[in-house]
Amino acid sequence: MMPVAMLLGGVCYSLFSRLSFLTPYLIFTMLSLTYCNLALRRVRLVPLHGWLIGIQVAGSVAVYWLLRPLGEVLAQAGMICVLAPTATSAPVITRLLGGNVESLTTYSLLCNAVVAVLAPAWFSLVGARGEEVSFVESFLGIGRQVGVLLVLPFVLGLAVQRVWPGVVNRARTFSNISFCLWSIALTVVSANIVSFILAQDAGHYRQEVAMAACSFVICVGQFVVGRRLGRRCGETIAGGQGLGQKNTILAIWMAQTYLNPLSSLGPGTYVLWQNIVNSFQVWRKSRRGESRKGKG
Repeated sequence: MMPVAMLLGGVCYSLFSRLSFLTPYLIFTMLSLTYCNLALRRVRLVPLHGWLIGIQVAGSVAVYWLLRPLGEVLAQAGMICVLAPTATSAPVITRLLGGNVESLTTYSLLCNAVVAVLAPAWFSLVGARGEEVSFVESFLGIGRQVGVLLVLPFVLGLAVQRVWPGVVNRARTFSNISFCLWSIALTVVSANIVSFILAQDAGHYRQEVAMAACSFVICVGQFVVGRRLGRRCGETIAGGQGLGQKNTILAIWMAQTYLNPLSSLGPGTYVLWQNIVNSFQVWRKSRRGESRKGKG
């Protein structure tokens, strides 16, 4: 379903891009349903979170300086693909894959808070347009982009657990609903990305191809590193999703606001790569489940 959603959004981009206003509502609903089954006692910081945030922050610096000789725009595109916080929808995919949603939720909250604080300072250090905006304005701007979609569903999910405890027993139904909503959101997001790419100046096609290739390498690399670290801590899926699945909508906004606007093509293509990876992971889990049923 996920590849079909991406293909449908890409082919019919002119139609589905008009529905972009629905994306926040879809993500809010998905997260609220997912958090209804959250075990609050398991939401706590673990060593894995420290490793992931360290790699994310240090990795963004390293990628920027490594790519800078190849061009400032490419360096900024690679940097933002690493620095971008975990996607607000990552808990939904983590639950579909059978991962530790509580661990991923904890890291998502931590990661977004750290990026909101560090990003404005980092943008000013690289000589980006972020120096034209005060730290407080930058912090509040980034915070507004993620606060509502992270905190409110979390609070709502915990409230539902207390008011309607029986709702927790409907976990599987909620997972199915969340997946359907995610497929719709993916169609809309894919349409937006295609529209965004086609709207760019054709004269920069070499840079565009370079940024797309760079974001692909970074995407796969982050999923691999995250999963390997997670495996050592017994949280393979949460590690991979925490480091690999990015809030690309926020990343595009940050790039267009604080960096060279053309660098936003990096996270713009990253969303396609990360969803191809997620599609493969969901398909592989489904195949394994069918294999086990067959053996049973």
